Amino acid sequence: MESGVVLAEVDKLTESTIVIDREINVMPAVIPPPAQNSDVDRFRSFNRFYTHMIGTLPEGLLNSEYSLTEARVLYELAMHQGILAREIADELSLDAGYLSRILRKFENAALIRKTVSESDARQMELKLTSKGKALFDELNERSNQQAEQVLEKLTPGKRSSLLHSMSGIVNAMAPERSLSPYVLRQNRPGDMGWVISRHAELYAKEHGWDEHFEALVANLAADFITKYDPRLERCWIAERDGERLGCVFLVRHRDEAATARLRMLLVEPSARGLGLGKALVQECVSFARTAGYKRVILWTVNLLSAAQHIYQQAGFKLVQEQATHRFGADMIDQTWELEL
Repeated sequence: MESGVVLAEVDKLTESTIVIDREINVMPAVIPPPAQNSDVDRFRSFNRFYTHMIGTLPEGLLNSEYSLTEARVLYELAMHQGILAREIADELSLDAGYLSRILRKFENAALIRKTVSESDARQMELKLTSKGKALFDELNERSNQQAEQVLEKLTPGKRSSLLHSMSGIVNAMAPERSLSPYVLRQNRPGDMGWVISRHAELYAKEHGWDEHFEALVANLAADFITKYDPRLERCWIAERDGERLGCVFLVRHRDEAATARLRMLLVEPSARGLGLGKALVQECVSFARTAGYKRVILWTVNLLSAAQHIYQQAGFKLVQEQATHRFGADMIDQTWELEL
């Protein structure tokens, strides 16, 4: 079951801290509801638009004599020094008979050759000939040119939005095992703008929070940049294939040198369910210990009860609660602490 966490702190009247995490699966996943007819219509409409745009409807792909499926098989052959027919069939979910006809066409055109497998003499590996490699290079270059023509027509903002949406589709639909692993890195120029915008957009959409929340996050991000102490503070950006998936901050307490604060933890909807939120929290705790802190504190609100389970797993304890109203909503602040 997906769970979410909203972490917020407002110190007196002048300073505030916010931490968000809505990602970790702590219970078995809830069975998705049936797709509505409107959803099916939108899905099919997108498929029609996209297949027309990239030119998969004509009989020959990219002005060649080969179909989309044949070109995809050619791609698999080019990506391997040697591959079995059944491995191609499994990868592309192709009927064995259909694949056999494609491979026969390739063989008759002298695009592939068969060699005895080094690992199993009973199996025949398929490899591209020099003619097959030349054909692949030509189709691959045409495909690159087609992509360039599409992207160059877009403004930088639209291009970024398109590529982000494409990554979201892959993350939502691809089997877990086929996705690239995410990495945790320190912040770079441009990351703070993303942190602010994604916090504001997600919480306006999912919780109806107003612009005061965006202002709060902007102030916290600015404070981190202007007052940054690399010995005691850190920001981590979670990234996969160049796409930002999440973030978290650990900063020192303004009054207590031995205390750190966990702030601005965020996980993109497309990355929820990967254990990313838990990994980011663990990274903070590990760094806090290394930096010599004795305690980590955070503030959360009661919007999502599964947050309590997340903090309990990390060793945090709930020490204080207080009703409040902010960002256009009623909520209960919760103070959590972890003794290191």
